Amino acid sequence: MFELHSRLAADTIVVGDFALSRLLLHRDANYPWFILVPRREDITEIYHLSEDDRQQLIRESCLLAESLVDVFSPDKINIATLGNMVPQLHMHHVVRYKCDGAWPNPIWGVLPPLQYTNNLLHERLEAIANVLEGPDFTHHVD
Repeated sequence: MFELHSRLAADTIVVGDFALSRLLLHRDANYPWFILVPRREDITEIYHLSEDDRQQLIRESCLLAESLVDVFSPDKINIATLGNMVPQLHMHHVVRYKCDGAWPNPIWGVLPPLQYTNNLLHERLEAIANVLEGPDFTHHVD
């Protein structure tokens, strides 16, 4: 049975679910930072997924990336699966701007985490959920 890693649970807010993956928003407001986590047990690498699940993950990642471009108009979307701190397979999608505090470097460890204001959190959650809304995505409403 799928269970979200405790670190991901602590660092993120659930946005909703695709057919395969749970979509999370990272609590660091420095960047629009979303994470896909395939809802499969004991998976640490993409190649551990079945062929069908691999293809589904890529579809979901592309849909998310395209949606992030539509909503946030970034200079770049950084997509990565690292897993050095959290072994559970998860795919980061970070909206980047040439004017952000970490550009052009990776975001990890550059800026201290910034807590969301209620307004900004609501805006980001609603903006992405509205763009993704449809048969392929189920928005979690708190």
